[in-house]
Amino acid sequence: MKRVERLGEAVAPDGSVLVLYRHDGDYAIRVDGHELMSTRRHHSEDVLAELVCAPLADREGARVLIGGLGLGFTLRAALGSLGPDARVVVAEIVEEVIRWNQNPEFALAADALADPRVELHHGDVADVLRENAGGFDAIMLDVDNGAAALTTRGNAALYRAEGIRRAAAALRPGGRLAYWSAGGDPAFEKALRQAKLAVEVTRVRAHPTLKSWHTIFVATPA
Repeated sequence: MKRVERLGEAVAPDGSVLVLYRHDGDYAIRVDGHELMSTRRHHSEDVLAELVCAPLADREGARVLIGGLGLGFTLRAALGSLGPDARVVVAEIVEEVIRWNQNPEFALAADALADPRVELHHGDVADVLRENAGGFDAIMLDVDNGAAALTTRGNAALYRAEGIRRAAAALRPGGRLAYWSAGGDPAFEKALRQAKLAVEVTRVRAHPTLKSWHTIFVATPA
């Protein structure tokens, strides 16, 4: 049996402990013992980016924001859908997560981060949203397990009314706002609609061969 390697530990601003593990060539980040993400199951992260970035493939100067670097799958999928003059801003609040992805010894997102279209921001995505009103054609928020399944308390504000309004205000005309969630969430969907957003809810397999499902909320100004 191949051993589980503990590769690194990080502390989020709210005190939550993130740990990077490797087992049999796969990587996972756990938060206080709960799996937050894994390289074994990333299909829904790919679809998150494809849903909002594929329509931008031919748009000149498209600018998109990804909240949460994770293990780099949403970033990689976004780059695959966007044109050569697009700009992808990635906001990640935990510095160690950035370092893990940049480490060439780990098979993570070092190549995607080196893409000249990428602008990496070490900081809170809420600050990027606040400072870029009307600045993005697409915004993808994948900072936690969802509004009802938070693993780090500091992310809660993004899913509340004020956070939703701030994200919507950062869209350009015709822009799309997408949230990744571990499961369905009628209360969060209602909050999006109360913010005067039209909402599409898509259920996506965590992996094409697995029975577990994730949920993607795509919202546009109504």
